[in-house]
Amino acid sequence: MNSETLFYIIIAIIIINFIVDKILDALNAKHFNDALPKELQDVYDDTEYKKSQNYKATNYKFGLITSTFSLLLTLGFLILDGFEFVDTIARSYSNHPILIALIFFGIIMIGSDILTTPFSYYSTFVIEEKFGFNKTTLKTFILDKIKGWLMMAIVGGGILALIIWFYQSTGSYFWLYAWGLVAVFTIFMNMFYSKLIVPLFNKQTPLEDGSLRDKIAAYAQTVGFKLDKIFVIDGSKRSTKANAYFSGFGSEKRVTLYDTLINDLDDEEIVAVLAHEVGHYKKKHIIFNLITSVLLTGLTLYILSLFISNPLLSNALGVEIPSFHIGLIAFGLLYSPISEITGLIMNWFSRKFEYQADDYAKNTYKGEPLITSLKKLSKNSLSNLTPHPAYVFMHYSHPTLLERIKNLSK
Repeated sequence: MNSETLFYIIIAIIIINFIVDKILDALNAKHFNDALPKELQDVYDDTEYKKSQNYKATNYKFGLITSTFSLLLTLGFLILDGFEFVDTIARSYSNHPILIALIFFGIIMIGSDILTTPFSYYSTFVIEEKFGFNKTTLKTFILDKIKGWLMMAIVGGGILALIIWFYQSTGSYFWLYAWGLVAVFTIFMNMFYSKLIVPLFNKQTPLEDGSLRDKIAAYAQTVGFKLDKIFVIDGSKRSTKANAYFSGFGSEKRVTLYDTLINDLDDEEIVAVLAHEVGHYKKKHIIFNLITSVLLTGLTLYILSLFISNPLLSNALGVEIPSFHIGLIAFGLLYSPISEITGLIMNWFSRKFEYQADDYAKNTYKGEPLITSLKKLSKNSLSNLTPHPAYVFMHYSHPTLLERIKNLSK
């Protein structure tokens, strides 16, 4: 196989992926105006349902524009030898492989982010604003961008630099060292994400004493679950949409509730949502996801190690001087069908785990308040209650609201 054939394979993968996505989006859009099943007819009244249909249609059209722009940008960049152009700029500043790679990725990442920022701005300040979700100020939007860039530079740049250093020092065995590094980083982030990263973007405060905390503590005691770290996050500073999540292990485990969740749900419903999150922990879903993620990373790095030294990868992107960073991009593009398959498998497991966590909440607390909480959260985020099954299979990490309610009502 020559570099030209590899180039056309990369182009074909990008276009086929785009076409499949657009077909799925179109199939899903055909269901936007379906009549609601009887189990869900109390979620929306007529006015709210029309609003949710309008929200889905607006996002669908906007998604068509953004994804088409992204496709044309990527194809244009590949066809016009954009990677060679950026690589030449990076090499004009340094001869060191690590510095060249950091400058190269810095230009690509920031350039891409600047080009897509107008879409992000429109989504936040026009679409989300129009439907009453947006609470983000322009200052918060800009600060989030800057903080995101700094995080990418420090964390992403640091990991990339170490991986290239491993490659230079150990050759084809670099993947083992890189895997160890990524595994340690993944476990560390699972443990301390809420303590170290979240405070950069949001304020977290311990849930104050009162009836809600007492009810949570009483439930936790009935299932033998030590839960003394319950935090409230100021999610309302960006959006009216609500959430809750579990993080950490051992002494670092904590539950984080969005302030919007506390405002939207009553105490019984919040405890039911927490019972669901405890179910994930008790059923070892968090450990499973962590171990699977680490194993998949190892597999990806191993496959990368088999191909990264081949100059064909760099040549396929029109770059004459072979390098790790160009090979990495070519590999990422070629590997995307495999990551699509692993993503489908992980989504299947995730949907299965959601049922198990729902069952745990139903059996250790109550099913009814979890049903009403799911309905409220779906209503408040104008969720699509009638998605196409193929779209669910390809994209959903959770079962649909209808499927969850049927399972909880058994």
